[in-house]
This record gives sequence, structure tokens and C-alpha cells, in this order.
Amino acid sequence: MGGLTDRYRGALVGKAVGDALGATVEFMGRQEIRERYGVHREITGGGWLSLPAGEITDDTQMALCIAESIVERRVFDPGDIAERFVAWYRSNPPDIGNTTVMSIRALADGVPWDEAGYRTHLEMRPRDASNGSIMRSAPAALYSRGDAALNAQTAADSSRITHANPLSVDGCVALNATIAALLDDPGADFLAVATAAATEDQVRAALDAVPEQDAERIDASGYVLSTLQSAFWSVATAETFEDAVVTAVNLGQDADTTGAVAGALAGARWGYPEIPERWLEALLAREHLISLADGLLEISLARS
Repeated sequence: MGGLTDRYRGALVGKAVGDALGATVEFMGRQEIRERYGVHREITGGGWLSLPAGEITDDTQMALCIAESIVERRVFDPGDIAERFVAWYRSNPPDIGNTTVMSIRALADGVPWDEAGYRTHLEMRPRDASNGSIMRSAPAALYSRGDAALNAQTAADSSRITHANPLSVDGCVALNATIAALLDDPGADFLAVATAAATEDQVRAALDAVPEQDAERIDASGYVLSTLQSAFWSVATAETFEDAVVTAVNLGQDADTTGAVAGALAGARWGYPEIPERWLEALLAREHLISLADGLLEISLARS
């Protein structure tokens, strides 16, 4: 399972390959995936966005905003991250969620980072309990690993910029606690870690129910608790990185996000060397992601 460098690279590159693999089958049902691909396991692009093979979606593009901010500023600065989200939004990305759009438009209008997401929450709740912040939160865990309080705070703040719904915020806290734990100990009981880190009853209940799920019943929609549950289930039932990510994306529905979250968890657990070489060769952003992962590790070690 390698050392910290391998697991840092695994978490960040792993989320990107899960994103790129899942983008092909996003919004497809499980039966449709089976009929078209049998088991979808190759990064081929296409999908409803007609992406080139190896291209990432908003899941990883927004994570890059967070990672680049931390590496350049050497600190987690939500105000700077918010500015980068606005710049990314102005680049006209092909896919962006409704909750994210509303919050970033508020940011662009000058609303402070710690108010924009809350305003969106008041206007959209409960429809804003989406997975648009857990899909991007992994870089904050790589920065704050080793400091549980800081990890919880950065995870929460990374969500609150656009997603202030308590379930989305707590989902990020639980996920990032798990990523941090796996970075330090790939054999950690990651479901127990996530459940212990969660403070919302609904989040804990969703995580507690992971062992009871199966591939036909589990929901892989864009609801934050569904993504948490499906991603954790995919990793918990897998023996390898590839198994975890293939399982996640073949659940269909919001497949790129399930793949991205499962990929971050699986990458932290099994490490970069366990990511299939054919996926690494296909991934367009690979070298940049590796550089950012190494930068986040260096900053984390210097901070601790």
C-alpha cells in the first residue's frame, strides 16, 4: 500500500480517474449500462457531455481550485477558494450543479464566502442537500491530515462556500475524516471513522446502513447521503482499487461523483501504484494532479 506519497497521490489521482471513468455512464441506469457495456471499466470519454477520453468533470475541476489554492498560498483560505470557483464558473464549464451555480453567482456579486452558501440553503432547502461539495473536498483532507479539529473545520468550510445544508457540510466532515485516517493507516476501520466524525443523525444513519446495502438496492443519485453511502459501500466491498471504482461507476445515476468519491477513498486506502496503468495513461490531468498531491503532502508535513 506504499507510503504517504503513494497514498496522497492515490487520493487525488484516484478521485480524478473515478470521475473520468464515471462520466461516460453518468445518468444511465444499471440495466442500460449492462446492456451497453456489460461492465463499464475503460476510460473512453463520451457520455452525455461528449467528453474526450480522460477528461475530468466539475467534480475534479472544483477540487483543483481547492488544491491549487492551498499549494499556492500554503494555507486553507476559503476566500481565495471562492474566488477561484468564480473564475472557474466564468470559464463556462459544461456541467455545473444548480446549488453550486446559485452560490457562485452570489459570490460573483460580492457576497462573502461564508454567506453565499447559506443564502442558497435558505432559498433551496431541502433540495440543496446535494453531493456538490463532497465531490471536491478531498484536497482539504490532504492539507489537514493529522489534526482532527482542523480537518473538520476545513471540510466544513470547503462545503459552506456553496453548500451550507447541514447534511452536505457533515458529509464533507465524515468523508475527510475518513480520507485522513486512511492516509495514516490504510487498514483503518474507515466506516467507524466516518460514523464517529459525523454529527448529524441522518449522516450517521446512512453510514451505519452501508453494510446492509447491495448493488441492486443502493441509491447512487445526487443526494449527498446517497453518494456517501454508495461510495463507501463500493470501497468496503472491494478487494482492490479497480474493483472499488468499477463497482461505484456501474451503479449508474450520478456515476462520475460516486466514482470520484470512491476513487478518493480507494486511492487513500490502496495508493497510487494500485491505480491501473491504463487509467493513468488515459487521464489528461495526471501530471498536474501528482504535482498538487506532492505539494499538499509537503505542506501537511511542514504544518505538523
